[in-house]
Amino acid sequence: MRRFFAAAVVLTVASLRLSAQEAAHAAETASPPKPANPALSATQNNGQPITTEIYADEASFNTEKRVGVFNGHVRVFDPRFLIQSDKLTVFIHKEEGEGLERAIAENHVGVVREKPDPKGGPPSKAIGLADKAVYTSSDGNVVLTGTPRVQQGLDTHIATSPDTVMILNQDGQLTTHGPSRTEIRQENTDNKAGKPGASPGAGKTGASPSPSPSPAKKKP
Repeated sequence: MRRFFAAAVVLTVASLRLSAQEAAHAAETASPPKPANPALSATQNNGQPITTEIYADEASFNTEKRVGVFNGHVRVFDPRFLIQSDKLTVFIHKEEGEGLERAIAENHVGVVREKPDPKGGPPSKAIGLADKAVYTSSDGNVVLTGTPRVQQGLDTHIATSPDTVMILNQDGQLTTHGPSRTEIRQENTDNKAGKPGASPGAGKTGASPSPSPSPAKKKP
């Protein structure tokens, strides 16, 4: 049996809930709630179920195969990742209470994962763009294909072949298989605030301009 509805679907580790009323409400109201900290797992989050929220223009769900298909302005909010795409296919574990098994995002895919700071500071973000992204819960990896590129801070990793594969793990670490180009950038320190560029000789003290020569006197 397939049920069609628009916008919000909530997947939890304990159950799969589909609501047309929630869908209509999500489509008409403001932005979705801020997702939880990606660093928290199901056990770290005080034993509470992990919640995945999916927003889309259209969606269908096959209850027998436990497969959901979402199309149009798809946005996924999950403690482990954020995804946007044109299409999303999700597979739910057959066993009751196992939750999300795999998710496949296609066309104009954007993925955000957070990398914890080993010094305890705020996490940094890894932002991936690709034609396709596959998330698998068993290893926590997001696999990007279709000339992917990933930006981490000021650095950008760009595939130079359509066959290159990039993998973002659950800690935000990137692994690349295949040809790629890495752009390493740094902030320009020449023109820091309060230190504008100056022409040579500017700012020197004790120097006075040389006097102009007096005009020569004409002989009578």
